[in-house]
Order: sequence, then structure tokens, then C-alpha cells
Amino acid sequence: MKFSVRLSLVLLALYALAAAFGEVQYRIARAKDVTPGYNQVNLEARYCPPLALAPDGRRYLMGTDNLGRSVALRLVQGSRIAFHVGIVTSLIAIPLGVVLGLLGGYFGGRVDSLVVWLCATVASMPGLLFILAISLVVGQGLLGIYLGIGFTTWVGVCRTIRAEVMKHANRAYVQAAKTLGYSHARIMFLHILPNVAHMILIQFSIRFPSAVATEVFISFLGIGVQGEPSWGVMINNARMRLWQGVWWEMAFTTLAIFALVLVFNHLADYLRDRLDPALRSER
Repeated sequence: MKFSVRLSLVLLALYALAAAFGEVQYRIARAKDVTPGYNQVNLEARYCPPLALAPDGRRYLMGTDNLGRSVALRLVQGSRIAFHVGIVTSLIAIPLGVVLGLLGGYFGGRVDSLVVWLCATVASMPGLLFILAISLVVGQGLLGIYLGIGFTTWVGVCRTIRAEVMKHANRAYVQAAKTLGYSHARIMFLHILPNVAHMILIQFSIRFPSAVATEVFISFLGIGVQGEPSWGVMINNARMRLWQGVWWEMAFTTLAIFALVLVFNHLADYLRDRLDPALRSER
């Protein structure tokens, strides 16, 4: 395993630990019905630079924002929200795309035509506007983001799985299973699906950062998460104070997003190289 891949796994583990810590902090605050530490206002320490001694006698690793809230603690909560969005939207989009891709690629004919029509219809819609519409109907918050991103990003998964299933539909092992009288469901889910499972893993590693970036943009517009320090909310708040020389909130938030997207993209390339049978046979 390359050093860059190991470094990516280490960074991903750090993000996961930060998200887990943020989830524990969030749940404890809700259980006690108190204001969590990342939302506690401390006007004495507002605009404190990173590691500088604040008037309250504390040092903040990544500084504080305009209300004296710790940027580091808010970044951790941003990681929690990012993992929520990436995982939940994938749990909506990937199963939907996989099932439709299996049906279209295996049966062909009218079933495939219906799947292709659904993909073309959803793909022709302006994705961002569709997500915003769902968010406005469901209500501001994570639920609208989950549904909006999940129901608009399954098309790529469906097309990828459909193309792979079409390659396997006429292979010898599938024909042998049909000859033995196995049901279509058994052939699709127990024979074909394991042979295209590597594409699902690759699609997840591609979709995760894409979903996070979409949530950041929606929250930046003020339609997504409310009352919680999403990375999009932090960027929206920080941009108003750049002209005052308060750079650290914007810098650390942007760096966190950049590193997470870079890690997942690098891991997606590695998984594709290691798991794709065509590339393995070439090597």
C-alpha cells in the first residue's frame, strides 16, 4: 500500500474520530438540555487569533469567531454533520441506484427503457434547484438535505451498475444459473451483485465528498442546517469578517473541506485500481 493511501486512511480516521466526538458532545448537550460548548457565546474572547491568549485567560487552538465561540469545536461539529450527510444520502441513493441498475441491466427491453427514462428525467432536472425545492417543502434542516441529495444523486450509481450488469447478464455463470432454474431475484442479488460490488464501494467513495460539498453550498445559502455549525454556515459567517483581518475561521474551514474531498478522491482512485477486474487483468 502506498504511503499516500496510508496517509489518506489516517486522515479519514481522524475525521471519523472527530465526527464521533462531536456526536457524543451533541447528544450529551441535548440529553441535559443545555447549550453545547461549540454554541456558547463568550464576548470577552471574540475575534481571538489561533493560540493567542484570550482575555478570559484561555488559548484557543484555531481561534474564536465573532461571538467568542471556539472555531475548533465548531469544525468538529461540522465533521459530524458532514458524515451524517455523506452516509445518510448514500444510504438513500446507492440502494435505489443499485436496484434500478440491476433491473435495467438484467432484464433489458421495456424494463431497461423505463430505467433509462427515469435516469434521463431526473438527470434533466436542475439538481440544485430540485434539492432546494425539497428542502423548502420538508423544512429547513438536515432532513430536507438528506432527501434532496439522496433522491437526486442516484442516477450516476444506476448508470454505472446497469452498464456492469449488462456485461455479466450473458456470461456463462448467469446462463448456468438460469439453466438450473434459479429465480431472477436470486441470480441478480446472489450471483451478479457480488461481481459488481466493487463498483458500489467506488461509487460510495465518490458520492460522499460530492454530497458533503452540496450540503456546504446549500447551508452557505442559508437553506440547510439551522442553529448548528455546518461548514457552509461557518463559511457564510466568516466571509463577512475577512475584510477585518479575521482570516482563521475561513481558512480552517476551507482547509477541512479540501482535505476531506482530497482524501475521498484519492481513496476512490485507489479502490478503482485495486478492485476493478479489468484493471487487475491488465496488470
